[in-house]
Amino acid sequence: MALREIIILPDKQLRLVSKPIEKVTPEIRKLADDMFETMYDAPGIGLAAIQVAQPLRLITMDLAKRDESGETKHEPRVFINPEILASSAELSTYEEGCLSIPEYYEEVERPAKVRVRFTDLDGKVHEEDAEGLYATCIQHEIDHLNGVLFVDYLSKLKRDRVMKKFEKAAKRAAE
Repeated sequence: MALREIIILPDKQLRLVSKPIEKVTPEIRKLADDMFETMYDAPGIGLAAIQVAQPLRLITMDLAKRDESGETKHEPRVFINPEILASSAELSTYEEGCLSIPEYYEEVERPAKVRVRFTDLDGKVHEEDAEGLYATCIQHEIDHLNGVLFVDYLSKLKRDRVMKKFEKAAKRAAE
């Protein structure tokens, strides 16, 4: 396993549409392992391959919570070629953040429940109903695979402010 660099807004790669994965190979397994290490180190609860500059339809996620003793029981999940099959009309609002837009959080409204289909690392296809944080996170990460960022759901004014802030930071870092 190896830590990978997370690409940050305004990097244009974040707007790429990721390619489907044809077959689960040792390289895909290694990428998933690296993504978990990177995600845990960040720390975050979800990571799309495009965020580590790999335009492939691969997501890692771990929504584990700490138990009473303060221990985290990890529940790592891998989603290959995930797709949303159905969304509820009912909406929910969560404060979202993104490892590619560090230290910026905003409330985003999304469908409260979704049905998702994906392939796991063993090549098995699954269909699951997701709600709560799981529904929000899977939608957020699938958006990444389609070149969409959570700031795209904000008003134009808020989105423009965030973009300018990160463009200025990138210019300063390049100097």
